[in-house]
Amino acid sequence: MKNSPSSRDLLSPRSLVLAGLVAAVYSAVTVLFAPLSYGPVQVRISEALTLLPFILPEAVPGLFVGCVLANLAGGFGILDVVLGSAATLAAAMITARMPNAWLASVPPVMVNMLVVGGYLAYLTDSPFLYCSLYVGLGQVVSCVFLGVPLVLFLSGKMKKAGSPPPGS
Repeated sequence: MKNSPSSRDLLSPRSLVLAGLVAAVYSAVTVLFAPLSYGPVQVRISEALTLLPFILPEAVPGLFVGCVLANLAGGFGILDVVLGSAATLAAAMITARMPNAWLASVPPVMVNMLVVGGYLAYLTDSPFLYCSLYVGLGQVVSCVFLGVPLVLFLSGKMKKAGSPPPGS
């Protein structure tokens, strides 16, 4: 079982800087790829970062803040800001507890597919199945095809640098 950081660890300067960097990168990448990042049919490239909690639990608050900022710029209103960011937070917290990188990709895919697909169906007056499947497909692209390789690469770099490996 992986060690969870204490609340004191999460408030350390290192953790706050990591969270801030994750928030900045997540929101910037989301807005940079805006045509792909918003709507019922989306591939949010920044969602690759949602696997970071598997190797860096400090990324959880950064993902939440980054998603809040990105969704404020998205044009789908307060429902998107609140529910989309809450979905990202919940998925990140679950991802941090996954046993391997492949399984770490499941929470962001499933949570966003159901939550984001659900409220986008409501907001766009589209069928839930349509929205949830398209959001889920976009999440698979971002999380499995981009996020898993990213986390495996960073995990290898962390081992070489002497950082504690994921799962320790």
